[in-house]
Amino acid sequence: MLELNIKNETSRLRAVVLGSATHNGPTPKADEAYDPKSLEHILAGTYPVEEDMVNEMEAFSTVLKKYNVTVFRPEMIENYNQIFTRDIGFVIDDVFIKSNILPERERELDAIQYVIDQMDPKKVVRPPEEVHIEGGDVILWNDYIFIGTYKGSDYKDYITARTNVQGVQYIKNLFPNKIVKEFDLVKSKIEARDNALHLDCCFQPVGKAKGIIYKSGFREEADYLFLVNLFGKENLFHITRDEMYDMNSNVFSIDTDVVVSEKNFTRLNNWLRSNGFTVEEIPYAEIAKQEGLLRCSTLPLSRD
Repeated sequence: MLELNIKNETSRLRAVVLGSATHNGPTPKADEAYDPKSLEHILAGTYPVEEDMVNEMEAFSTVLKKYNVTVFRPEMIENYNQIFTRDIGFVIDDVFIKSNILPERERELDAIQYVIDQMDPKKVVRPPEEVHIEGGDVILWNDYIFIGTYKGSDYKDYITARTNVQGVQYIKNLFPNKIVKEFDLVKSKIEARDNALHLDCCFQPVGKAKGIIYKSGFREEADYLFLVNLFGKENLFHITRDEMYDMNSNVFSIDTDVVVSEKNFTRLNNWLRSNGFTVEEIPYAEIAKQEGLLRCSTLPLSRD
């Protein structure tokens, strides 16, 4: 039996599902893009090629294994993007929650069924159909569950709006003893620099009391100030619009003092080191072209 335990983003990682870029399929057509950044690179002819993405993901896998993390990979689906496992499910405490994802991505859940089969079936849940929620919008911080959402009346018109208010309520009902705080995120269908696709695109905790944040990713300043008050402004690394676009907040913690980061995030990586973190730098800039990075590629199952 696979023992699930996730209470925060930074405790020592023991087991994770890491996505796969193998047999990723051809470059999508413009009308097949799920987000503005992918569309930008499709139109510019700079969409990443499979070989580069496979190399980046293998570099990530190597670092995880260096720290003796058990790494599961999805079963292979030919000509299909299976990189972003964070979207398809997530663990809170000892419960695995299957996401109600975009219908055409349902096969990605089937590809990790062999992992789900190792879990206690009573601890595996699927929200009702009207509940939309993806793992990138769910950030755990001990007693807190932070959830990114979009409260605009035009929610249904935005393919970049992935978690609805019903999703927030579902988590509140499932975990009544947690403090569930939702954050209304800025969305754009056409400009990736103004699109917080998920909460982890504009905020993520690191270590025991620090975080990375992009102020303009929040539609309400009060939501940003909530995090400033909780963490302390001196403990938050504020990223720029371009750094948000490059996915600086989407790093991944293996431990409270070990962070995997993209090698080009010079300003962030220097800040992390100056605050006592070991930074494992890897190349991930090609995968970033799909508006996802290191956290998006992982589905943590167990932390200490």
